[in-house]
Parts: sequence; C-alpha cells; structure tokens
Amino acid sequence: MNMKAKKAAFFTLGCKVNQYDTEAIQAQFRADGYDIVDFNHDKADVYLINTCTVTNVSDGKSRQMIRRARRKNPEAKIVVVGCFAQTDPKQVAAIPGVNLIVGTNNRHKIVELVNNLKLEEQYSLVDDIFQVREFEEFDVFTFQGRTRASLKIQDGCNQFCSYCKVPYARGPSRSRTPENVIAQVKKIANQGYREIVLTGVHLGAYGRDLSPHSSLTSIVEAITLVEGVERIRISSVDPNEIDDELIALVAYNPKVCRHLHIPLQSGSDEILAKMRRRYSTKDFFNIVKHIKSLDPEIAVTTDIIVGFPGETQELFEESYKLLRELELAKIHVFKYSPRTNTPAAKYPNQVNSQEKVYRSHIMMELSNQMAAAFNRKFIDQRVRVLLETENQDRVFGLTDNYLHVSSALGSFVGSELIGKIMNVKIIDADFSQAEGILI
Repeated sequence: MNMKAKKAAFFTLGCKVNQYDTEAIQAQFRADGYDIVDFNHDKADVYLINTCTVTNVSDGKSRQMIRRARRKNPEAKIVVVGCFAQTDPKQVAAIPGVNLIVGTNNRHKIVELVNNLKLEEQYSLVDDIFQVREFEEFDVFTFQGRTRASLKIQDGCNQFCSYCKVPYARGPSRSRTPENVIAQVKKIANQGYREIVLTGVHLGAYGRDLSPHSSLTSIVEAITLVEGVERIRISSVDPNEIDDELIALVAYNPKVCRHLHIPLQSGSDEILAKMRRRYSTKDFFNIVKHIKSLDPEIAVTTDIIVGFPGETQELFEESYKLLRELELAKIHVFKYSPRTNTPAAKYPNQVNSQEKVYRSHIMMELSNQMAAAFNRKFIDQRVRVLLETENQDRVFGLTDNYLHVSSALGSFVGSELIGKIMNVKIIDADFSQAEGILI
C-alpha cells in the first residue's frame, strides 16, 4: 500500500442502485490514487455519504452519518451525494462540515471537485433532475469482497406513485444502451463473477426511452448469450411490466435466476388506486399463479406497505387474505412514512404509528411462515449454491431461486470454494435459511 496515498471512506444508505453508484464512485477514487478505507473504523481524508430519502428514517440516518463523519475527522472533506442530497440540498448544506453536495447526476465529476476544494469551502452541484435525459455511464468491473456483480441498466422513474419521492430524487426514466450493457457484461464476466444482478430504479421500464425501443426481456436474452455469464438475476419489476415472455425466460432459461421480486404494495384495490399503482390485485394474483404453474420452485417475493392513509382494519385484512392464498417466498414489509410534497402526505385518515407497528408485526409473521414453507420444500433435494462467504468452518451462499444456504465445510477447504457454484443437499430449513451438506 502507498502510505502517502489519501484515504477515502464511504457509507451507503438505501437500495441496490445506491450501492452500485457507490461502487462506481469508489472506482474513480481508486483510479485517482486514493486508498478506500472502512468508514466506521478508519480515519479518512474524504468521507462520502450516499444518501437515501425513501422514508423519514432514511433522511434522519443520512444526517446522522454526515455528522458522524465530521466527528471522526474534522479535517476531512465531506461529500454528500444521492437522493436526499438531490431533494433537499439546502438542508444538507446547513450541516456543519459539508464541503460538496452532488445529487443523482454529475457523479463523474466528484473526484476532481474534491481535489480542487479547500477544507473551508462548500460547493453544490445539484441539477434540475427533471431536465436530465441521458443515462450517466459508470464503468464498474470489480466489486470488492463479492462473488456477485451488480449492473445498473436503468435510472429514474415516471410512475409518480402518491407516496413516493423517488421520481423527484432520480428524475425521468432513462436506460443504458444495449451495446453498453453488453460491453459491461463482458468485462464483468472476464473478471470471473458467476452472477450478475441487474438493477434499476424502475427496472421494468428499461428500454422504453431508447431509439429504437428495447425491453427488459430483450436485454436479458442478449446477456444470456455472453460467454462466461452463468447467472443473471433480475431485481424488482412491477406487476404491470411482467409479461409472458419475461416469465418464460425466468422459468425456462437456465442462465436466468428463478426469482422475481414483484412489489404488490397493497392487497386492496381501493388502496392501490390511492397509491396510483397501475395494476389490480387480480393482476398480481394471476401473475403469481401463472409463474407457479410453470415452475413451483420459482421464488416470488414482494413488498407491502402497511398503514397507508385510509387503510382500515378491513382493508388491511384484504391484503393479508390475498397474500395468505399465494405461495410467496418472502414479504418485505414497510410501514407507511409520509413524505413531504407527496400527495399521500395530505390524504385524510392517516393511520397512527401504533397501528402501523401492529400491522407490520402481523405481516412479518406471515412472511416468516411463507419463507419457512418455501425453504422446507427443498429438504432432501440437491440444489446449486453460489458460495459467497466462509465463517467458522461453514460456508454460505445462494441458490438461483434465492434460498440462503449454510453448510459445514467437512473435508472441503472454504477458501477454495468461495465464488464457485456447488451441489448441496438440503437437510433442514427454517424461515431464514436452509441447512445443507456439500456434495
């Protein structure tokens, strides 16, 4: 290590898209000669916080991490990027010690700006995100400490759901060109990664803004043809953007992971209308049933928001009943959080926090029951597991259908297995993971 190199530390809040963006920014700092150090344990010359604004808690956590960086080293430069920086740059600027504020665009300029700023200076580079029309290209081929690589192929969102600030933080939907996607995939495959996770803010909208138009299905099909790619995982896709061709790709193409995350958000059509979602509960139900008819081992996971304004106990029970009928692998449960300047924040009949906590608990219990039932279906089966980590004579990894698997090493050497796809026989399972034996 170059002892004279400057040090940069990073903290990322929020989704996989944010995580990818952080990786891209880190790569630029490395290229400029910086050493990347641990945010919590090391003293750095630059602290970068990639913020989230999906909930009030996210805003608060973003502010907390900015202040923590200042306490760790008052002589360091502090950079704040991401969604909270985009939607509320004035609030960020008011936090003592912040030197650079960059929203969700122009991140390729961060290193140069940091190097030219003096410690006592502050500079803000936050565009009108609604005027941004081009996908900001990042070259990220190495993902530190991971066996899976992420690739962001889409940014922005045109949905404007009544509860969500994401379109205000990320701007209009824009897609990476198919040519660039394939070029990135080839470079990632050459680095030896076994699995590529496709991410985006509104992934199902991929390709609509391109000329000629493309689609999520067509780009996934193109990626399957790249030599060296063994697994392609599709992240969240809305129900109204899932068609028979995409389902068939997941069910029948051996390179496409048998896992679809389909956010429902509410099992009540009345609440879905208030949310401004563009599908019905019947649409969701039929999609899940169709997927299961092709392959019951496909993992379908979903998001649910409890306590949305106007959600009575009866409407909550509609959600619960719908989900209980479906064999999902997991439910990600969120308590509704009013976001400033969103329509839902002004809706009448806001649900009190105590009721949100109660409904969240009930829904998470259902999720655990479903996850346990799904995982136990694989007892006595052989599954293919991408081994990712080793700890105390055990290895841990994922199947293509998102089963978290733990196995004792036995006679195997853990360090030789990480990054490989191995056969594992499942012998037990609960809601959190499956226990297996390496074969």
